[in-house]
Amino acid sequence: MNDTREHILKVAFNLFLLKSYKEVTMAELVEKTGMSKGAFYHYFKNKEQLFLEALKNCMSSITPDFSIFDKNSLYEFYHQYAVYQNRIQDSLQLYGDDLDRGLTVNYYSLVFDALKVFPSLRKKLLEHEQDELKAWKGVISTARKNGEIRSVMNDEQIAKVFIYTNDGIAIRISLMKDRSEDVSDTLLELWDSFYMELKG
Repeated sequence: MNDTREHILKVAFNLFLLKSYKEVTMAELVEKTGMSKGAFYHYFKNKEQLFLEALKNCMSSITPDFSIFDKNSLYEFYHQYAVYQNRIQDSLQLYGDDLDRGLTVNYYSLVFDALKVFPSLRKKLLEHEQDELKAWKGVISTARKNGEIRSVMNDEQIAKVFIYTNDGIAIRISLMKDRSEDVSDTLLELWDSFYMELKG
């Protein structure tokens, strides 16, 4: 991606975080980038195209690459995953450098807004959800086969506990605007206790 396109995407994403999709105008986007109208339209023909690309660009930068996590140990996998959650928060801060620490609340609002305006995004989110569930179930199955864990809960139930606690904690910390509370520390405190229960 070239620097000009990246600049436009970052400026646009900041504006979409500050306001809703409907409130941001093309004139405002052109003005905030500091570009001429002709130069701006060379990269993006309309607000819809820009909005979708800005959102997808951000989402791809904060979506975990499960291939980098240790799949031979549930303990190692969830520890690496928890640390990754702080990188996600940091990535959002890079996108929203003009915003306060409530940025992730705005991000969730932006995603909900996007789902209303562009229902096709739901498919992408569902694909991500299935990939995440598959990754967790795979490592949980391996942990069970290796004798690392013993539980009456099935693999999918265990995976959902990890996924849903992550989602809930991230949203809770965002809503409370409490960046003094570290996402990974909070996750690990709960997940370590849950892991001990799974070990039996």
